Amino acid sequence: MSSFSIAWLDLREGADFAARDKTLVTQVLQWLGQAADPVSPDRIIVDLGAGTGSTLRALTKLGANNLVWRLVDLDGKLLDEALRRHGKNCLIEDYQADLNIIGELPLTGAHIISASALFDLASAEFIDALIARIDARKTAIYAALNYDGTTIWSPAHPLDEKVLAAFNQDQRSDKGFGPALGPDCTAYLQQALENKGYTVSVRPSPWQLNAKDAQLQQELINGIAAAVSEGYGLDADELSEWKKFRIANMPDGNCTIGHWDVLALPR
Repeated sequence: MSSFSIAWLDLREGADFAARDKTLVTQVLQWLGQAADPVSPDRIIVDLGAGTGSTLRALTKLGANNLVWRLVDLDGKLLDEALRRHGKNCLIEDYQADLNIIGELPLTGAHIISASALFDLASAEFIDALIARIDARKTAIYAALNYDGTTIWSPAHPLDEKVLAAFNQDQRSDKGFGPALGPDCTAYLQQALENKGYTVSVRPSPWQLNAKDAQLQQELINGIAAAVSEGYGLDADELSEWKKFRIANMPDGNCTIGHWDVLALPR
């Protein structure tokens, strides 16, 4: 699986928190309060692709407490950063693990499995295997910030639609978990969980970016342009002009990028 820099994760965290659907978070917290472990009063949340602990920070800020956070990521540097930031304030178990080896993931005893901006990078096979692993225990899943393939820029540019189509095609390429579902992730995840008898709630969680998010917008524009620069039939000069236009309009423009949050509870 791919890893991300601490700088990028920090840069996007504010937009992620603002976008995260708070109604579903309330339901997550209610579920955790009801799921009492007969062995321990602590509730366990396993956060896959945990990075530096963004989900931990978001849920703690919104009222989560007295939880055991089991953070799982392939990148040991990100986990070390999570421990540096929170090791004295939260009960954290850190596991450096390849998420692809689903049978070895530390899911035992979990009351809920969380992931943020992860499942749109995953394949259908990955999601099927993970659901099969947790189905016997009917563990809840909270999957936030799954990209849905929509991006609306203001002011508009004639190349916006072509760039978006190319980017969405790139989002379906292998990100380390097999061919990614990309924009199709939420629909697939919802159907797969409902087929296993889960009650699934889906809520929009779009990024709403404006001038205050200039640095994030610039990184996003640069990243999109780089992703679609080869193999998608876009003229290099036109793409360069699009990139310059988008950056020039950041102070007065805005951008909405669609995401969905998913909460699946066992019946």
